[in-house]
Amino acid sequence: MDIDARTTPAILVAAAPSDQATVLPLVRAYHAFEGIELDDGARAAAVARLLGSPALGRAWLVQVGAATAGYCVVCRGFSLEFGGYDAFLDELFLLPAWRGRGIGRQVLAALPAACRDLELSALHLEVARDNQAARRLYGAAGFRARERFVLMTRYPFDGA
Repeated sequence: MDIDARTTPAILVAAAPSDQATVLPLVRAYHAFEGIELDDGARAAAVARLLGSPALGRAWLVQVGAATAGYCVVCRGFSLEFGGYDAFLDELFLLPAWRGRGIGRQVLAALPAACRDLELSALHLEVARDNQAARRLYGAAGFRARERFVLMTRYPFDGA
């Protein structure tokens, strides 16, 4: 790879429905990396729904020069506790060749401006307890653990 990420900044390029063919393999790679089990049809449908529904959040391709280094996704919700819209940094993934070059730090620094139109009061994320490098990265970007709370999930949620 002849692009130097230290001198060529990473930028976030908003993903549109026409970018599904680019986004989907990145999501598949991230899910494989994290051991997330989701069938390809469900994954493709979820990506299509997000890319086609701006009210749900945003997806961005992480570009370094002309190269796609990864992607990130922010999914929006609403919180009384935070007084308005909140969101999860649902996925942030860099392809292996782009890791350790400061790109994640650049992405996290660019997110507040990229999310401005979402009118967020808070941005949350989930990180593995044993992933110390990611926890340091997110901490340096201003994210703090909410020690009083534990994220709990009911999945699948069938509405019953």
